[in-house]
Amino acid sequence: MVEYMKTAYLFDIDGTLTPSRKVIDPEFKEWFLNFQKSHDVYLVTGSDYPKTLEQVGEEICNNSKLLFNCCGNEVRRGTEVVHLADWTGTPELTAALEHELENSQFHIKTGRHIETRTGLVNFSVVGRNANLQQRHEYVVFDTATSERTHIAQRLTDKFNDIEFTIAGETGIDIYPVGKDKSQVLTWVDADVTKFYGDMIVPGGNDWGIAQHATESYRVTDWTHTKKILEEIKDM
Repeated sequence: MVEYMKTAYLFDIDGTLTPSRKVIDPEFKEWFLNFQKSHDVYLVTGSDYPKTLEQVGEEICNNSKLLFNCCGNEVRRGTEVVHLADWTGTPELTAALEHELENSQFHIKTGRHIETRTGLVNFSVVGRNANLQQRHEYVVFDTATSERTHIAQRLTDKFNDIEFTIAGETGIDIYPVGKDKSQVLTWVDADVTKFYGDMIVPGGNDWGIAQHATESYRVTDWTHTKKILEEIKDM
């Protein structure tokens, strides 16, 4: 007799189900909604709830078993909020981030550099007001200089009770030690957990959960995610 193993599929959003900061491809959206009908899907993102709704839409959110925003510091079942963390950072952290912003060699700074989310602070040198061209310029700069990695390391050395992880194309996610995406696994009812994300690299905000999930898949974009899922035998 073959024992049934309950499997949960957990997905990052930016760079995994959608292009970074953009909406999901319409055809892939319909395909993914069909996938949700026969699989237990959980969404795990560093973004806040309004951004998630903007990117993947209400139907995908509500058809997920649980929606984890802000790296799992905000949890929803459908539209019902079932958990909210209350950490908001410290004045010392804000001062350190402002120092890093002032000393950055990147010349474009658009505002909304320090964004407080539920249980999480997001830091961006270019700023959340940046347009696509400005974001692209920062991606080129960061790729050449590894600025975010250096900032995260300096701040890690300064604050031993806070984690700093590379998030998306331009950001750094900041939260108390242990409050990364891996915390969501305690909410998941499954024998097997499969996680899909684009930042499964040391220092990336998908790294922690990938180390604790049963299986993890580093993807390059949503087309790569779809290709992997299409190979599942029970599709």
